[in-house]
Amino acid sequence: MRGVSVIGVGCTPFGKRADVGIIDLALQACREALHDAQVPTSLVQAFYLGNFVSEALVHQGSLAPIVAYRLGLGPIPCTRVEGACASSGIAFRHGVLLIASGLCDVVLVAGVEKMTSAETGAVTEALASAGDAESEMRLGLTFPGTFGIIMRRHMYQHGTTREQVAMVSVKNRQNGSANPKAHFQKSVALEEVLESRLICDPLRLYDCTPISDGAAAAVLCAADLAAEFTDRPIDVIGSGHAMGPATLFEMADLTTFEASVAAAQQAYREADLAPRDIDVAEVHDCFTIAEITAIEDLGFVQKGKGGPAVADGLTALGGKLPINPSGGLLSKGHPVGATGLAQIYEIVGQLRGEAINQVKGAQIGLAHNLGGTGAVSTVHILKRR
Repeated sequence: MRGVSVIGVGCTPFGKRADVGIIDLALQACREALHDAQVPTSLVQAFYLGNFVSEALVHQGSLAPIVAYRLGLGPIPCTRVEGACASSGIAFRHGVLLIASGLCDVVLVAGVEKMTSAETGAVTEALASAGDAESEMRLGLTFPGTFGIIMRRHMYQHGTTREQVAMVSVKNRQNGSANPKAHFQKSVALEEVLESRLICDPLRLYDCTPISDGAAAAVLCAADLAAEFTDRPIDVIGSGHAMGPATLFEMADLTTFEASVAAAQQAYREADLAPRDIDVAEVHDCFTIAEITAIEDLGFVQKGKGGPAVADGLTALGGKLPINPSGGLLSKGHPVGATGLAQIYEIVGQLRGEAINQVKGAQIGLAHNLGGTGAVSTVHILKRR
């Protein structure tokens, strides 16, 4: 298996983008990534596009070939990848595998979602399709309800406090306040989180991600060819992709996402690293409690210690392991099909030493993407040369 490097990245601003449609969003991110990589379109040999609900929300299918054609790519294989909120994390992995296997030298990967043009009810219904429609979602259990139950169980089982969970929002909103591409660029106080509008007990408004539009992209190439394009390649040294139970009633432990655990173990094994070796991480904080479960599932802290870790500043920008310096999904936004590659965009920036909230001396970064009620997860480990 050949080594794989990221040689270019791109990302649009996230938020309410009434000025641009879903295809143009994807084009913007891809063009930025290609320009960053200094790769002509004639060298791109395959294209993967992560997207979840374009048919439901903007009535647009065939996204991958349409975007590829308008980019001026050749008659190459173009594939849309759907894995709920992990769609572009999976797209990234497919690109990695295509190069690692020797089938291609250069692959473009992207993710996109256009959500704000639809009514909130329609968005909620579309997102609910990532869960088991027959056994849970059609009975009224939407994702805020799902993660409200998970949060309640975590508090009961591990003694996590409401204030500790709220501190995730405070931290990520503070990080996002400096990010010009974030949906929310305003910090919040702990009291504001605790007193914000109740969504699904115990989750409140500032515990939840916004409905966002946006796109992100990356150019991958064989590691031994990276120097032909850039003097700052970022190597992909670990890649994990796993599935888990898609419903609450099938989970052995409501505070653990088995897919995240398995994907992380696969990525660590491939990279020959341990959680203690990671300098910075972007994790899937679709709700505040999800960041706490993620840092536990990824092995950064012991199970049940995620809340105290946040409260003690372990995951802050100046902490031992900064988590979501971009602002995370809670602040940066969550256009679901774009999220996985937006995490890669941030980690590449960190390892290049050019991120907005730069983690000093970051050499190794991790991106964790989760889909549905833990149905699927990807974990990627990147390293600066």
